[in-house]
Amino acid sequence: MERKATFKENIIGYSFLAPALILLGTFLIIPVGMVIYYSFTDYYLLTPDQRQFIGFENFKRLFSDPIFIKSIWNTSKFVICIIPLQLGAALGMALIINKKRKGNLFFKIAFFAPVVMSLVVISILWLYLLNPNEGLINMLFNRIGISSQPFLTSPKQAMYTIVFVSAWQGAGYQMLLLLGGMQNIPQDVYEAAEIDGFSKFQQFRYITMPLLKPTAIFVLLTTLISAFKLLVQPMVMTQGGPMNSTMTMVYYIYQTGFTDRMVGYSSSIALIFTTMIGLITIAQRKLVKEDK
Repeated sequence: MERKATFKENIIGYSFLAPALILLGTFLIIPVGMVIYYSFTDYYLLTPDQRQFIGFENFKRLFSDPIFIKSIWNTSKFVICIIPLQLGAALGMALIINKKRKGNLFFKIAFFAPVVMSLVVISILWLYLLNPNEGLINMLFNRIGISSQPFLTSPKQAMYTIVFVSAWQGAGYQMLLLLGGMQNIPQDVYEAAEIDGFSKFQQFRYITMPLLKPTAIFVLLTTLISAFKLLVQPMVMTQGGPMNSTMTMVYYIYQTGFTDRMVGYSSSIALIFTTMIGLITIAQRKLVKEDK
């Protein structure tokens, strides 16, 4: 009887899990398996029946592909630049809103508004603003005596321009997370610190930052992973140019797989990209545990 009851309970439990397991298998496990398989083939989208197993040829080709090497460097540059800029802006905005003052609602809406807007719309908007000939930004620069800048048409400036636009668009989301963490800090701690003569900077350094650490680590992890997945901004604003200066790994996967239709080659890039993200995530988690 007990075995029958246990079996029945297990069946009921698995039936509740079944929809999630089916979705997980359909949209994660099966696609990952297909990517691994295709990465070892010469699969071309227009001739799917003629694909052949070619071993590690795609991976050998990758590491002699200058565009792929450039995409790794561009992605790394974007991540290194945007993490301190976006998190710094988010922390500053959270500190502004955390204080009780008139107009806080306006600041919340203004800081968070870019997050709810479509990335495509934002990218097109900034294309007009950053136009080297008729853009508003260069018009303002000319008014204060600064010459017009090429921005997205310059290989030296294009990636940094995309970093700025991306940080402006995404900082509001991180701001809300950090603000939630700040508002969970007991006010009694700050009151005790004021009685002990702590300045505002000392309160921020010795109270806010240590108690905000769990939230900050979560924000750092999510920002890091989303930064590696940069796609929309270079696709809309520069198409990976000029001179592949904004070609990222995800955009190169899209371009080789859907534009050039080389599914096998793009799958090998996707496999390397996934491995990189996994290794970075594992390393970061270990560092966080050791720091604790």
